Amino acid sequence: MSGGGIENAAFESRSPSLRRQRSWSPAGSRASSRARGPSDPHFEEGPCGWGSCTPEALQLCNNPEGYLAVYSLLATFQGIVVNGLVNISISTIEKRYELNSSLTGLISASYDISFCMLSLFVSFFGERGHKPRWLAFSAFMLGLGCLVFCLPHFSAGKYHYGAKPEDTCQAPETMSANITCNAGTKSSHHKYMYVFILGQLLLGVGGTPLYTVGTAFIDDSVPKHKSSLYIGIAYAMSLLGPAIGYIAGGQLLNVYIDIQIPERQDTTNTKVDQDDPRWLGAWWIGFLACFFAIWLLIIPFSMFPKHLPGTAKIQAEKVSETHDDGSEALVQLKNIGKNFKDFPISLLILLRNPVLMCLIIASSSEALVTTGFATFLPKFIENQFGKTSSFSATLGGLVLVPAAVLGQVISGILVSKCKMDLKSIIKFMISTCSVALLLNTVFLFAKCRNEPFAGVSETYNGTGTLRNLTAPCNANCGCLRSVYYPVCGRDQVQYFSPCFAGCKSYLVDSNMTKIYHNCSCIGQPKRENGSEDFLFEAIPGKCPTQCGFLPVFLTIFFLAVVFTFMAVTPTTVAILRCVPHKQRSFALGVQLVFLRLLGTIPGPILFGVSIDSSCTLWDIDECETKGACWVYDNERVVYLLMGMSAACKIITIIFVVLAVYFYKPPPLNKAVLPKDTKMVSAAHA
Repeated sequence: MSGGGIENAAFESRSPSLRRQRSWSPAGSRASSRARGPSDPHFEEGPCGWGSCTPEALQLCNNPEGYLAVYSLLATFQGIVVNGLVNISISTIEKRYELNSSLTGLISASYDISFCMLSLFVSFFGERGHKPRWLAFSAFMLGLGCLVFCLPHFSAGKYHYGAKPEDTCQAPETMSANITCNAGTKSSHHKYMYVFILGQLLLGVGGTPLYTVGTAFIDDSVPKHKSSLYIGIAYAMSLLGPAIGYIAGGQLLNVYIDIQIPERQDTTNTKVDQDDPRWLGAWWIGFLACFFAIWLLIIPFSMFPKHLPGTAKIQAEKVSETHDDGSEALVQLKNIGKNFKDFPISLLILLRNPVLMCLIIASSSEALVTTGFATFLPKFIENQFGKTSSFSATLGGLVLVPAAVLGQVISGILVSKCKMDLKSIIKFMISTCSVALLLNTVFLFAKCRNEPFAGVSETYNGTGTLRNLTAPCNANCGCLRSVYYPVCGRDQVQYFSPCFAGCKSYLVDSNMTKIYHNCSCIGQPKRENGSEDFLFEAIPGKCPTQCGFLPVFLTIFFLAVVFTFMAVTPTTVAILRCVPHKQRSFALGVQLVFLRLLGTIPGPILFGVSIDSSCTLWDIDECETKGACWVYDNERVVYLLMGMSAACKIITIIFVVLAVYFYKPPPLNKAVLPKDTKMVSAAHA
């Protein structure tokens, strides 16, 4: 490889034909030599293809637009899996494998753990390596991660949603035979948590080159004033992935987990349906489909040259906006980054850049709250507004992701059209973050009271105690708390199950739905005319919510997400501009490490713990083992989420303001000053 390059056999071309193309654009190479110094005299600009096979048709893709199209496809599929399918599958995985929100939060954070561990090394070596081949490796690992993540479905066997010999009130001696403790079932399900973690780790390995090396390659290949537009489009396309993941995955949850619903698993003629809390959707289909689709993208990435034609000329015309701390001169003088021994010095240079560090901390604070909401937004809508899991997932995707895409595109266009310099970009971020903070009050419109729940939020017609499902009216029914099958009484109160409602008989209507009668715990309904007769005492399912704030919440939340994501593309562009040219990929890698350590890793975990702290009714089996949460305190959840969101946005604004304060633009034609020599000595010391 040419001087200053990384000798990496896995990502370097061995093709003689490509090596002959090093001077494919001689004029551009000479211009680049003057701009980038003697250590990098020419670019490997070549044709599109594989070795000596370079068909003319492929040359139509040998440009920034062609690369952007393939990159966007990979980013879209990565978003479908990581930020779409994984998030909407959380509730189903919790129930199928008997995990609580804290453990599923750990599964969600595992992606960021591997991302964090590898991004520094990938971004450091990838800066001077063959970037498109790094993305081919990215596609391979992302596909493998999808395959591993869906393996538990095939190894765990058929889903048995639990036989219910009788869900009505029975004599205690009749039910005693069913009260058994099978601790082995729990442990056998818990072991699949490690398979999910492994799948997420592989997905993290695949995602690392995508947003470090892949983004830097876009910035390499286009003029500076177009960089924000191209990056904005690429990031917006990556956000279409979660939209597709939420919508398609939400529809897949309407399909039974094993495709075909068993004819009968209890002694009645009823089948489990989507309104039954035991229903689980086919969460795994999306992962299997993405496995095949992502591996197909390995082919186009492997055909791109190391640099697109015209890259050298574009680089020669760019004017540096690097923060004036001597780092640009230091990197050029010592040609830092040519091998691994420069890793500590390169990292030290970036860590000493106050503008970069302020932008990194600000983006990390935003990442904490955005990843938390991305993970648990469907659950929030489901519990706050009484919607089904599939509808909540679909609704969340239709509102959250288009708003994020719109914010990315708008900011990319504004920065590009206005040709903002670095300081103007940072000031633009301050304004968008401030508006997002004001819109944070959206959660006040989501404060819906919990619907009456006997034994949880109110007593059984004045008997029994709160937080105790057993009362005198059902004490002799031998009810099992491990069987959660909510019913809505004619008194508009929800009951844990027909048994806890004291129902002793039922009928099956023409739709094969049970209608319960003779329920000792259900009170008289509130009759408006005094002459209505109810044909039932209880029906399956939760009572319909009386909260009508969902449209208002979604409208304001949409605007809040738009302004939140309007700062994402400018942040990336600002980071690329405030550091030395040869450290751009590495700077993005450092950002993503802090982003994970301070934002996306603790985000889902903190949100999961906070949501669990608001639980008022846990799934507890006969072994007294705690599983998933059935009912949350809605008001407490709202105040916790609003407080966490507001705190993160205030931190973001503070550090973006500090970035403007610290930034010093470089003077034109800046020479290497004596202080740069001192910096070199200090770094080596």
